[in-house]
Amino acid sequence: MLYKKVTAPATKSIALVAHDNMKPVLLGWAQKYKDKLSKHNLYATGTTGTVLAKQANLDVAALISGPLGGDQQIGALITEQKIDMMIFFWDPLEAQPHDPDVKALLRLAAVWNIPVAANESTADLLINSTLFDTEYEKSIPDYDAYMAARTK
Repeated sequence: MLYKKVTAPATKSIALVAHDNMKPVLLGWAQKYKDKLSKHNLYATGTTGTVLAKQANLDVAALISGPLGGDQQIGALITEQKIDMMIFFWDPLEAQPHDPDVKALLRLAAVWNIPVAANESTADLLINSTLFDTEYEKSIPDYDAYMAARTK
């Protein structure tokens, strides 16, 4: 695969996802960083988005519930380069019936080179990074070059 450089924007589009047992942790984290998060475009799977909008008073574009396809909706947004970062508080101690969807989502985040926090400590580091509110250069797959090479 060929890669190209792109500039991640200063105003990020951030996916916020949490398994059921982790929703209170994500809510507390979002309330703690409400001022920083409110300057960015927020997306979340259904229930998480509803909780964050109502209890943290954040403007969140809520997709459908993760197990019903919300994880895949976020994955699609990642491949369209419409998500710049993902905060995904997953529960490592409980089996998830939609685990293949979760793995696919994390794979797409790795393929498209977006920062991912899987726990509160990593989320703290990301949101307090000097890159959080600034543009920065990163590499992503060059799909156009890939397609051009395949059609020759």
